[in-house]
Amino acid sequence: MASSIIALLLFLSSPFISFAAAQAAKTFIFRIDGGSMPSIFPTHYHWYSTEFAEESRILHVYHTAFHGFSAVVTPDEADNLRNHPAVLAVFEDRRRELHTTRSPQFLGLQNQKGLWSESDYGSDVIIGVFDTGIWPERRSFSDLNLGPIPKRWRGVCESGARFGPRNCNRKIVGARFFAKGQQAAVIGGINKTVEFLSPRDADGHGTHTSSTAAGRHVFKASMSGYASGVAKGVAPKARIAAYKVCWKESGCLDSDILAAFDAAVRDGVDVISISIGGGDGITSPYYLDPIAIGSYGAASKGIFVSSSAGNEGPNGMSVTNLAPWVTTVGASTIDRNFPADAILGDGHRLRGVSLYAGVPLNGRMFPVVYPGKSGMSSASLCMENTLDPKHVRGKIVICDRGSSPRVAKGLVVKKAGGVGMILANGASNGEGLVGDAHLIPACAVGSNEGDRIKAYASSHPNPIASIDFRGTIVGIKPAPVIASFSGRGPNGLSPEILKPDLIAPGVNILAAWTDAVGPTGLPSDPRKTEFNILSGTSMACPHVSGAAALLKSAHPDWSPAAIRSAMMTTTNLVDNSNRSLIDESTGKSATPYDYGSGHLNLGRAMDPGLVYDITNDDYITFLCSIGYGPKTIQVITRTPVRCPTRRKPSPGNLNYPSITAVFPTSTRGLVSKTVIRTATNVGQAEAVYRARLESPRGVTVTVKPPRLVFTSAVKRRSYAVTVTVDTRNVVLGETGAAFGSVTWFDGGKHVVRSPVVVTQMDTL
Repeated sequence: MASSIIALLLFLSSPFISFAAAQAAKTFIFRIDGGSMPSIFPTHYHWYSTEFAEESRILHVYHTAFHGFSAVVTPDEADNLRNHPAVLAVFEDRRRELHTTRSPQFLGLQNQKGLWSESDYGSDVIIGVFDTGIWPERRSFSDLNLGPIPKRWRGVCESGARFGPRNCNRKIVGARFFAKGQQAAVIGGINKTVEFLSPRDADGHGTHTSSTAAGRHVFKASMSGYASGVAKGVAPKARIAAYKVCWKESGCLDSDILAAFDAAVRDGVDVISISIGGGDGITSPYYLDPIAIGSYGAASKGIFVSSSAGNEGPNGMSVTNLAPWVTTVGASTIDRNFPADAILGDGHRLRGVSLYAGVPLNGRMFPVVYPGKSGMSSASLCMENTLDPKHVRGKIVICDRGSSPRVAKGLVVKKAGGVGMILANGASNGEGLVGDAHLIPACAVGSNEGDRIKAYASSHPNPIASIDFRGTIVGIKPAPVIASFSGRGPNGLSPEILKPDLIAPGVNILAAWTDAVGPTGLPSDPRKTEFNILSGTSMACPHVSGAAALLKSAHPDWSPAAIRSAMMTTTNLVDNSNRSLIDESTGKSATPYDYGSGHLNLGRAMDPGLVYDITNDDYITFLCSIGYGPKTIQVITRTPVRCPTRRKPSPGNLNYPSITAVFPTSTRGLVSKTVIRTATNVGQAEAVYRARLESPRGVTVTVKPPRLVFTSAVKRRSYAVTVTVDTRNVVLGETGAAFGSVTWFDGGKHVVRSPVVVTQMDTL
């Protein structure tokens, strides 16, 4: 202790935080070794405000999922504080983005049967939703006939603008808002004319994700007549705790997100749903990623964390939220669509989608024009003030997708006098379509159809068109299809860990909506709706969050890793046409880089047979294996750790439900790699499982032993998977990888499948 105090005194003798510095102050997050606090301080807050930053400059103090504080300081002052012996890491506050009725049945859930029945619809589980808040008056959040709030709950219902304790009930058990980071970062603070300084949702995203995960049964639900029926979340009786960390005009800041993790762990949530990811295209290492760090703090306490995979697909290596203790969810379609066809004057009818609910065109034809003959100009994108009214008045305008919100393009067309819009995908979006609640008659079409319409408009002397809105159609085949926007692998940080983990419904999802804005979210949209239809991995994530709540309720002794394993090893790999899953952007067969282990199937996940469990020590060993030292790992884990000194562990040996064998690009000839997995029997006590192997061309996959025998006394069995590659014959395909599987089956209903990915790339 004496030496540490001397070190502190030496530090304090240096120039100390002068806020008169010429540099502009910013918010920084400081990771502190909590055990270094001198005994003279009664609390960490007293320590931080005495030695690190003035009290008025400290925004958040973190105690539970993270140890440290955030404060407004200059970059030079932050660099100075890095030298403090108790500071483990410093990182600048970073802005994140949101990854924005029939889907529960599409996951294999049935009323009064299976997992819904076994878990009492998740009534004893609390889901913490990190998002834009909640609109508590919606029917989806009724507490009618719900039992008492679980006694372990320690959270609160914070008061603020148009929100107070009366807005919480036995359904919404808690609500908090985190604004200090935003108030410090935004000039003039949060805009209170468009936002509520409270847990109330001014954006709609948080209300939508909350009701997707745990909304009650609501009859006669629809969005302006679309998707009409009974709306319900995946876990209809689960409790919701709303943590507002994202704001309508300014997004989400790491300092506020970390504060929410800290509060949620302390409050006693069982599941955290976070449909948020990096908005700057930067993939930070785990020790510099506050979402990864906060998630570890939660997972280490037994809390399941579900996150969205991001919407930057179909580009490779676009998946976000990569930490292995987080369940990363990609997006797929469901068997429901909202067709709207573009009808050309030459008789062609081209498939599209729309949620337009205004006065239809009723077959009337209008001149059609494409304003960007050179392609991808500001006019072709229908950007603000780019359309010449003389050229578009009274016409249907073809607009290219990108650079501005899809529905905003329609408003630009309307202002210029256009009567309708055909929104055309570019090559990057391919044939992936999502419906929008347009303010003018409009539909979206795929890249190929868009090219055909543009060719017609440019070559025909008098091109005309109309749009036919066909309402809601269910029973669409094929479904599910991997959404073109869904983030794709490989994992850019740890290629040995396949990401995304799995996919779930994320296209055209009906769920509750705020009353603060219309369905488009645009300020000029005056419409009000109880429900809205959105697409994004933001919508897929809460499906898995609700699923985790059901599994946690049915199996309260399962760890977060066991719950994820149950989902991953029981997924569907075929669509409702009994064919392999396809990629919406290309129309070709998809791969595990697109869908991870497959599409969530809760009917099977309740009884998976075997699970792959992971402990906190296993995660620490994994971090050692990727080259992190003890001090770096402590930034993530809070507690001091030791890495093996005699033999470096292999990242491929993390007991993950998927297997990835990574070989250096310099590898030539016949090479092998062996990984170890340990299966825990959670099914019938006496069981024998046999391995079934699928090896890609040029690859041999072997398993030892080929049989796993479980008894009432032996519940865990380990096995070795050896992947042997002949680099002269292996076919890695367009993705740079080959794909196979290891499947264990007991001769009955249990089929436990792990995808195997074989690739060549250089890692640390």
